[in-house]
Amino acid sequence: MKNILIIGCGLLGSSLLRRISKKKIAKKIFVYERSKANVAKIKKLRLPGTIVKSLKDGVVNSDLIIFCTPMSEYKNIILKINKDLTSKHIITDIGSSKKKSFEIIKKNLKKNIFWSSSHPITGSEVSGPEHGKQDLFENKWCILIKDKKTNLKHLQFLKLFWTKMGSKIVLMNSDKHDKIFSITSHLPHLIAYNLVKSAQEFEKKQKYDLIKYSAGGLRDFSRIAASNEIMWRDIFFHNKTNVSKAIDLFIKNLNNFKKDIISKNNKSILKKLIQTKKVRSKIIKLKQDINRPDFGRD
Repeated sequence: MKNILIIGCGLLGSSLLRRISKKKIAKKIFVYERSKANVAKIKKLRLPGTIVKSLKDGVVNSDLIIFCTPMSEYKNIILKINKDLTSKHIITDIGSSKKKSFEIIKKNLKKNIFWSSSHPITGSEVSGPEHGKQDLFENKWCILIKDKKTNLKHLQFLKLFWTKMGSKIVLMNSDKHDKIFSITSHLPHLIAYNLVKSAQEFEKKQKYDLIKYSAGGLRDFSRIAASNEIMWRDIFFHNKTNVSKAIDLFIKNLNNFKKDIISKNNKSILKKLIQTKKVRSKIIKLKQDINRPDFGRD
């Protein structure tokens, strides 16, 4: 590969930058970052790559373009780079919601330009280039979206690219992707935000010094709830239909737990607790986690 442009150099963008440089995947790496604070951090950290002041400078000199920005920024960026895009360009993104994003891309991207979407399943509650890691994608799933109009040549190229990033590749259509991640990712984050908000309200109402007594449960949820608010607002909005259905399912099951507790239905609640406990064992068996997580403290 010749040249790569990374648009947005936060946690994931800077991790890509580090990995691409270490593995010598590209001849040149260009970085476009709108945030002056992040640009200053990139320079201070002496990260590899060339910072470009305009999107045009990055686009005309690149073969692969990777969007690493919040999804709400896609439209404006596309409109700015459209005139400089050619059929040689391979474009991808790392967004966590696909169907709505693809509608925005299709509506605004100029004709005869292909966009092949990616979703590396990794991240952290912290953001910014100072937190990037070159091994962030190592042994993590990367979903590549394959729909009816996907450019198969570009898809094959991205398979190779993400493999070099250290990722395990899975192909999936955008509808299935958004349904799966509404449950495995989007709902858990929403629950975390709501639980921490509930703790804050409880503390204020009861006038208890509650937060300092956070046990493992609240502590672990608070880590998730510390995630980037702009990114997660975009995810919730873009996948609103599936997230809403996931919320309904969660409320239904939560109410069933409430009924068991009020009625002291020993048999019913134990059955639920045992069934859900098995999921944790399965996650560890599939090497999706470790027996003793570090909870983000390392």
